Amino acid sequence: MNPLFNSSLGHGNTSVTWSSWLVLSLGIPQLAINLVSVVCNCSVILTIISARHQHKPITTLFGSLALSDLLLSSSSFWIALLFIQEPQETVFGSKELLYAYTILGISILSTVYNLMAIGVERYLTVADCLRARCTICHWQTGLAATGSWLVAGLFGGLPLMGWNCLDRDEASSALYRPLCIDYLVFVTIPNCVLTFTCLLVTYVAIIVILKRQKCIIAAQGHVSPRYRVAEARVARTSVIIWIMTVVSYCPFFSGVLWDALDHSSLPELQIHVYIFRNLTAIMITLNSLVNPIVYTHRLEKSGVSFRCPVNNNIHLQTVRDS
Repeated sequence: MNPLFNSSLGHGNTSVTWSSWLVLSLGIPQLAINLVSVVCNCSVILTIISARHQHKPITTLFGSLALSDLLLSSSSFWIALLFIQEPQETVFGSKELLYAYTILGISILSTVYNLMAIGVERYLTVADCLRARCTICHWQTGLAATGSWLVAGLFGGLPLMGWNCLDRDEASSALYRPLCIDYLVFVTIPNCVLTFTCLLVTYVAIIVILKRQKCIIAAQGHVSPRYRVAEARVARTSVIIWIMTVVSYCPFFSGVLWDALDHSSLPELQIHVYIFRNLTAIMITLNSLVNPIVYTHRLEKSGVSFRCPVNNNIHLQTVRDS
């Protein structure tokens, strides 16, 4: 790590200065969170592989999400190391940082696409159970996971295909040099809006379906306490998933919006701008750490309610008659 943090940064004029305690207080927590996230997601992947004979279709998406989060944590760990070693490079950008940001972008896009795929799969599974025919199968979830990675690789890899600002400072992002600000706007805003909307719609639809189903069963006098507990668990989990996604990605989304709308020159930027940038990275990493807990524990714990909200013949017959 460069000991001369208190001096003004090189590469040109800037008002940003770093101290060793500030760099370490931002970098070390991010490194620690990344390491824990890597361990958690590796555990999920190994568990899925070891129990492959018990796989359900949703397990494919869980594994794909864990792989995305593993790549996200690893690339974020790389960026944190670059920040600790040479914090000025994360202000002015470098070719190595471009590679790290590209991998991070691919992993973030893959993560959000897998989150949407899981939400859609859960909705379709509940809807199909209401019709007493579960049609989601392994090849469909495998296709969804593969498509998520292909689209993420296409959009996330654009900086390495030439859409970068290594030699164009005037079009560069202030927060994420050497990425271009128009590229960040192109990738971030549509995907964030699509992700938040998709998760909100699918999980609200699941809750509405379960409540409607409960009313149908109640009219027949067959509602059990177990069903009410399962419904409450599904609703609680759905709310946690949506809030967790919003809280994790909104700071990054806000930073990109600010970056696009603010036209301050590099010498005018203050240190708090880059502190905010590092905090957004920590929030995204926290999301990749919490995902294995929420999706592979809470959803599996309430899996009976997702696969078929009440597992009895009276319920299925009531739904068909309705």
